[in-house]
Amino acid sequence: MSNILELNHISKMYGGKRALSDVTLTVAPGRIVGLLGSNGSGKSTLMKLAAGLLHPSSGTIQITGKPVGLETKSLVSFMPDRPLTEKWMKVRDAIAYYRDFYADFDEAKAREMLDFMKLAEGEKVKHLSKGMNERLQLTLALSRKARLYLLDEPIGGVDPVARGKILDAIVKFYDEDSSLMISTHLVTDIERIFDEVIFIREGEKVMQEEVETLRLKYGKSVDEMFKEVYAE
Repeated sequence: MSNILELNHISKMYGGKRALSDVTLTVAPGRIVGLLGSNGSGKSTLMKLAAGLLHPSSGTIQITGKPVGLETKSLVSFMPDRPLTEKWMKVRDAIAYYRDFYADFDEAKAREMLDFMKLAEGEKVKHLSKGMNERLQLTLALSRKARLYLLDEPIGGVDPVARGKILDAIVKFYDEDSSLMISTHLVTDIERIFDEVIFIREGEKVMQEEVETLRLKYGKSVDEMFKEVYAE
């Protein structure tokens, strides 16, 4: 089976600043991948490129063998680090908005996720805590029938209880025919769900490795390896 995501020698410049430099990587189907790096390392830029929201300065990106563009929009579900919902909305309005906007939105799955997340449909978005808002954004992103899910800092700034619920939901509701990439710098809480990890530092890929290989080859957890890579 072909890879879900392929980046070939991707570079991205913002004016004179290089955000990504010659990044090549692949993500196979059925993988939960951690895209790990400190703030400003290029994680969000990489995700926006894969989602087709930005264009690379050089290199090529493919989703299921297709060049990123209009044809791949329906293959990728992107959860940005800032909510896409409006403050005036209730939770049910957010669900209706996504249902109307995305033909592949699975409303039944969304309602099942809301129940699992303990989110009431009548709740106003502006009254949700940060943790509850993250649960809503995750519900919206994972309820699309995509091949690649990109979650940008889904546990950033939420308390440990909310964090655990979000990770449990990812594992429970993620479709194993697809692939899921999660960017984060909060490695300790989340490493348990990763199949493999990609370390990115100052716009460059420094490592892509199976989590099990890290443990067997280096005798380190993902968190220990992360601290080693970014302490240099």
